[in-house]
Amino acid sequence: MGWFALTRLARAIITILIVVGFAFIVLRLSGDPALEILSNDASPQAREAFRKAWGLDQPIWVQFLDYVSHVATGKLGHSMREGRDALTVVVARIPVTLALTVPALLINVLIGIPAGIFAALHRNSLLDRGVMLVAVAGFTIPSFVLGLMLVLVFSVWLAWLPSGGAGSWHHAILPVLTLGAGGAAVLARYTRSAMLDVLGQPYIRTARAKGVPAPVIVYRHALPNAAIPTVTVVGFMIGQLIAGAVLVESVFSWPGVGRLLVSSVASRDLPVVQCVLFLIAITMVTSNLAVDLLYGVIDPRTRRGGLA
Repeated sequence: MGWFALTRLARAIITILIVVGFAFIVLRLSGDPALEILSNDASPQAREAFRKAWGLDQPIWVQFLDYVSHVATGKLGHSMREGRDALTVVVARIPVTLALTVPALLINVLIGIPAGIFAALHRNSLLDRGVMLVAVAGFTIPSFVLGLMLVLVFSVWLAWLPSGGAGSWHHAILPVLTLGAGGAAVLARYTRSAMLDVLGQPYIRTARAKGVPAPVIVYRHALPNAAIPTVTVVGFMIGQLIAGAVLVESVFSWPGVGRLLVSSVASRDLPVVQCVLFLIAITMVTSNLAVDLLYGVIDPRTRRGGLA
């Protein structure tokens, strides 16, 4: 298990370095921050002084080595717009984003998994087709389209809920539903497929032939084995929720990390953008690493592959 964990950890670190390096190069090629942040009537001397102050006049490889050396010491730079520490600016928005992503993840798990199990146990019935129809609709509708539909119904037509902003729990209902619906639908389909695969195994048929009660077959034999692919999907969903929050926060004017990322990209505030992408990469890689390690605990056969 120790070697298995070390290989996964090394892979996670390399992935973070690749993501950070790629984002750094793309951001440097996307435009000149001096043209976006300084006013239109700024003199050429002022723009040149700005570039020199932020190290933008150096070759890109020098800027990258300087950035990596600072990251290694825990320094992620300062916001070009606010002058504050970029990490402080981003961390202040994290609780606001978690107020959306954590309830959305609960919706994924508490609705998606039971719906998938229910559909598998009623395979090819009208109930199964109904659940899968809703699931297909859930993951095929883009989150921003679903968000606009919910605003149209619950904010414009019914006037039950606010269409945007953040001030009370009422403001969070529509963004959480938008963010959680797609994940619950995907998880329902994966759980159904995993349950059907396990329920078709010979040992399940043998248990049925011996007269083992159906609840015992489902909860003691089928669910633990179907949990392996389901846990993998849940791990990937954590990363998808963070990426989805960027769109949802923009649709509902939710002042979280996603909206900060969009506004920082628009204004070329490179240190803040890099800080957000760095934290997103760490979160996604860490969640996938946790899934890999949990996978190795649930199914010891996966540890024999080493680097595979």
